Amino acid sequence: MIFPVKIKYSLFYLLLFIFASTSLRAQFEGLKFGSDSTLEVISWNIEHFPKEDQTTIDFVSDLMISIDADIFAIQEVTSEDDLVLLVSKMDGWDYAYAYNQYAALAYVYNTDSIKDVNFFEIYTSKSREFPRSPFVMEFTFMAQPFVIINNHLKCCGDNEMDMNDNWDEEKRRFDACILLDEYIETYYDDSKVILTGDLNDVLIDDFDDNVFEIFIQNDLNYLVADMEIAEGDETNWSYPSWPSHIDHIIITNEFFEDYNKPESETITIKPDEYFEEGFNEYDDLVSDHRPVGIKLKTESYVSIDEFYVAMPSIYPNPVNRNAEVWLSDIAMYTEISIYDIKGKLINKINNNKERIHFNTSVLNKGIYLIKFENSHGDTTVSRFIVK
Repeated sequence: MIFPVKIKYSLFYLLLFIFASTSLRAQFEGLKFGSDSTLEVISWNIEHFPKEDQTTIDFVSDLMISIDADIFAIQEVTSEDDLVLLVSKMDGWDYAYAYNQYAALAYVYNTDSIKDVNFFEIYTSKSREFPRSPFVMEFTFMAQPFVIINNHLKCCGDNEMDMNDNWDEEKRRFDACILLDEYIETYYDDSKVILTGDLNDVLIDDFDDNVFEIFIQNDLNYLVADMEIAEGDETNWSYPSWPSHIDHIIITNEFFEDYNKPESETITIKPDEYFEEGFNEYDDLVSDHRPVGIKLKTESYVSIDEFYVAMPSIYPNPVNRNAEVWLSDIAMYTEISIYDIKGKLINKINNNKERIHFNTSVLNKGIYLIKFENSHGDTTVSRFIVK
């Protein structure tokens, strides 16, 4: 068969592209961190992404696919257009972006495992403490609600905290941590929260100079999941060029039971070991930071026993103003309760109908839980989003 010259060349370049992509991904096969039964969250400063344009985009997309985490909380994205190009190479993934003139925070997440997403920034008027406003992601995984707060705190300093100088770099990071603790205690007191990012300081400073003491000392409410990395050998640190370990993952006590399971762990992922010229090549083409990841063995929010009947249907979902709940042939549900993501009861309805209407205009944007209970005390829980 004879092909026209244009078609032959087009086919050649297509095959060359497919081969190059496959070869590149095969380079990182040993980096796999994710599994089907665990939630994985990665913090990764990808340094002025993309520092080498399309080459960096290709490497980062293949690294993310190879690592196979559910969510990447990333720092230092220079433009949203580049993030769009990145995700376009990753089938089944999406992104969220928070613009900042000093390099943006973003999320890249797997849409097969991560549902009911909601994104927003906090402390947008606190530029002294937060040169980049913390970027919050609310979501569900295996029908269970979670929260991530992605950060990129002020850099630099002299390793000594001057509490009398509000513009001292360590003092700014210290005050940022105080505000983050206040926000979690106020809005997510009973929620599973992951606080992460390039926090630009080490965990092992003495008490008087340690910007993270609000979390380290409050070990009833927080666990610094990467503390063992910080206290361990520098070959496992996230910022080898200094060297130091400045990218952290802090979890709230609602995670403690999950984190104690043998499947759960926190590690520094080392893509640099998969480059022929080691860290120098990785630094040139990708980033000067390594990713830090947490793996959590979680259970479904609703127990299996609660699904002995068909789930009610909520339409539309997400909700703008009005929603309908269809109970079909399970109208034995006599009590319907609506909760916010923190577990606070918003409303309770006594029911004897197969279809009910409710108005969400009085609710803030976010994820809500709706609990159905019958006269026998059996329950079913669904979720809906108000946008």
